[in-house]
Amino acid sequence: MTTLQLQNITKRYKSQAVLDDLTLDVADGETLVLFGPSGAGKTVLLRLIAGVIEPDAGKIVIGGEDMTEVDAEHRGIGMAFQNFALFPHMNAFDNIASPLEANRSSAAGIREGVEKVAKLLKIDHVLSHRPKALSNGQKQRTALARALAGSPPVLLLDDPLRNVDAKLRFEMRLELPRLLAKQGATVIYVTQDYKEAMALGDRIAVMSQGRIRQIGTPEDIYNTPADIDIARLFGDPTINLLTVIPKKDASGVYVELSNVRVPLPSMPESVVGKECVLGLRPETIVFTEPSAQGAIPVTVEAETPLNEKTVTLLLTARGREILLSRPAGTPGPSSGPAAIAVNGAAAFLFDKESGARIATPATTTNRNGEAA
Repeated sequence: MTTLQLQNITKRYKSQAVLDDLTLDVADGETLVLFGPSGAGKTVLLRLIAGVIEPDAGKIVIGGEDMTEVDAEHRGIGMAFQNFALFPHMNAFDNIASPLEANRSSAAGIREGVEKVAKLLKIDHVLSHRPKALSNGQKQRTALARALAGSPPVLLLDDPLRNVDAKLRFEMRLELPRLLAKQGATVIYVTQDYKEAMALGDRIAVMSQGRIRQIGTPEDIYNTPADIDIARLFGDPTINLLTVIPKKDASGVYVELSNVRVPLPSMPESVVGKECVLGLRPETIVFTEPSAQGAIPVTVEAETPLNEKTVTLLLTARGREILLSRPAGTPGPSSGPAAIAVNGAAAFLFDKESGARIATPATTTNRNGEAA
């Protein structure tokens, strides 16, 4: 069942369209992540759903009811902001209790609801503290607890982990899916952190300039990005992008790196002779023996250990840079001549002019931009 439907939503400020004819369906109990750069329209979209602002065109349907013109307090929505937005004159208990009080819950019900969610979020020991006495992490959890306390059918989370430290952010990425699953709410989660999007989302909607560029599971977005920009946004280190002109022989379509043939299985013949961009994820490239079949000669320029992985900067015979990523502790040359193997089946090919990914028959996309 679909809990939330956004139908042809448009929002303008003066002459600029912040959201442009946007349509989106979110299923009951689903966590959908809105991901994109600053200014993409993510927070504006949340505020429209919440009823804080009104669309210039389009319809907002929640639980099968048209809520486009319904006041915010009657939409049954919980929301947590990245800046916490706690009531400074109230302690943590009263902040969390505010939606329960608005629902006219009994005193016993309020206490039970507050203590339950506070215990889940590990802030039950600071319920008597006012916001100024709380750490950023405790403020964030208090704001999240307030959003959860009323058990709303729809929960809007506007980049709630942005202002907390790295350790807490990592912990909350692990805890939040469990908490949200227990809550059973339909969740719209905004973030600019691709790792957070991948960890938390059942699906990810990639936004840019007021439009949804692609929507799909985290695996869909990573493995079949719709275009170069989306491929760049997901992955650390970033994807390698090399301008190439595909060729064809009896074995099929291929490109050349350091004058070595790299087959591109199932790639359409229409790309032959056309200037394209080859996309190679750093983790799909591996060191190999120079004598191995298909080995590509390179020069190791630099190596950077990054805790769980090691990133190596390579130069091809033509002086083009390539990043290779391998698990920490995996052997590999740190300087000088070397050889790599490239899996052409894991490579992407993008149109040079439009930036769109050239899909193989196995990765064609449907109308929603999801991998078929």
